[in-house]
Amino acid sequence: MIKYKDIRWTVVWLTGILFLAAWDILFLNKPALKKVAAGFVNTFTIAVLVICITLLLGWLTALLLHFLSLRKRRTGYMAIMFILNLLRSIPQVVGILFGYILVSYLHDAGILKSAFSLFPVLAFFMSLFIFIEVVDLIRERIDHFRKLDFYNAMRVCGIPESRVVNFHILWKNSRIHIFNKLISIFGMAIFLQCSVDFIISVGLSTDVNEVSLPATLGSLLAKIDSKQDILAIGYTLTNPAYAGHLFFQHLQGISIAFLIVFSLLSIYNISNGYAERHRL
Repeated sequence: MIKYKDIRWTVVWLTGILFLAAWDILFLNKPALKKVAAGFVNTFTIAVLVICITLLLGWLTALLLHFLSLRKRRTGYMAIMFILNLLRSIPQVVGILFGYILVSYLHDAGILKSAFSLFPVLAFFMSLFIFIEVVDLIRERIDHFRKLDFYNAMRVCGIPESRVVNFHILWKNSRIHIFNKLISIFGMAIFLQCSVDFIISVGLSTDVNEVSLPATLGSLLAKIDSKQDILAIGYTLTNPAYAGHLFFQHLQGISIAFLIVFSLLSIYNISNGYAERHRL
């Protein structure tokens, strides 16, 4: 039996994904299978890019605030804090929705043409409303270790401030905390992406259409065929004998819904298990 909860849930998640892939290959028609596979790959590719951009933005911003604070540059410090608080005040879904509309406009204008240019820009707009959590975490870790004796001892020994912060505080003593935060951000990115894609696909924004953006799990879930598959679950509650048809005739919608819900549940438990194992 696997000892640690996070590793156990990682195995469960990967096993569930592989089992679903094998089932879809056997029983899902090829056009629908290609849609589900493309939606899965696109969704998780963007989520991984969100992690990378969020970490970079959070790290650079936290360091900038730290050094501005040390050098008593109050004007620059307050300007950055104002921008961060402004971003913090905007609901994440709303901010990302307007970011998607801008990306769609750039795509229709011919500026962003391929997925290689679309995905990083989409991930950047998502990261703008998530990276503040990384900033807060890094600043908390720096403030915590600045109160300890080893910080002053290193500074007295002539070790540069940048090395103390980046290597001794963030890498040696905080990388576990940061990695756990990135796991949570991965799940958050998937949830926000699916939510915004679903909102766009059902028509709350007339500036964005299904051709403008690449297919994701959220946009596929809003398709009429997927909706009918999901509604079949409700029909089964009153007609249990119909349950056998769900995993054959309604496999596209069931597969997409399973991928979203099961992935979010697994990532949540992986993050909690990782925190418990390392006593965060």
